Amino acid sequence: MEQVILNNGVIMPTLGIGTFLISPPDAFNGVKEALKMGYRHIDTANMYGNERAVGRAIKESGVPRNEIFLATKIWPTEYHNPNIVEETLERLGVDYVDLLYVHQPAGDWKACYKMIEKAYKEGKTKAIGISNMEGHWLDELYSFCEIKPQVIQVECHPYFPQEELVEQIKKDNIKIVSWFPLGHGDPTLLNQKVIGEIAKKHKVTNAQVLLRWQLDMGFTVIPGSKNVDHIKDNFDILKFKLDDEDMKKIATLNKNKKYNQQTPEKLEIYANRFPVYEKE
Repeated sequence: MEQVILNNGVIMPTLGIGTFLISPPDAFNGVKEALKMGYRHIDTANMYGNERAVGRAIKESGVPRNEIFLATKIWPTEYHNPNIVEETLERLGVDYVDLLYVHQPAGDWKACYKMIEKAYKEGKTKAIGISNMEGHWLDELYSFCEIKPQVIQVECHPYFPQEELVEQIKKDNIKIVSWFPLGHGDPTLLNQKVIGEIAKKHKVTNAQVLLRWQLDMGFTVIPGSKNVDHIKDNFDILKFKLDDEDMKKIATLNKNKKYNQQTPEKLEIYANRFPVYEKE
């Protein structure tokens, strides 16, 4: 497993399994199987509704807790819930998480960040993360935070390689975790001629090239799937690397194009939409 060292010395695996839009039964099975394969980074969230399933999968996998990097996120409707950290840990069935995110820059996200700083000091999370908060939100965070974040999770793929953000966070050694690594399933990106040529060269799939690009860019990637074969295919990106020529060719695909634009209207929805927590 490839790893990076965060700016507080915590070690984070650079390939993980995501659980966005994965039902509790599928999350349980997928995470459990992924851990058997060798995955050690798991990403979930309050809003995903599968934290209990993820916790059960960890427990039943037989993999020691201290070998697993577990990340979750606090949803905007919970930013003023004084018990949300403890409730999150209870759902996951753990005493701490390795990474705790502010999920969206909506509602009173600053109050959430201060709450996570407190959890960090208490050992309830080993690292602090922010999600979807590049640009001016990150500048605003710097103006009041006591502890700078270790990780930022954002949309990232060859059409939008986050060049400005990379420069913005370089001095503080904040690491990027990518979502939409395959371009939100956009066949245009997946079937780009240059991606196909590189895939043929390395005898891998186009999707594996796109995921491997993330690691070779220095990013962490957390592709989600309920298909065990796909989970294994994703894990196999650890078996090869792209060379400089490959990376230069993929760089030509940069369109500075996002699939998911954060708008005031969307953020207002986020601030008022309650997650549906999984029931036992």
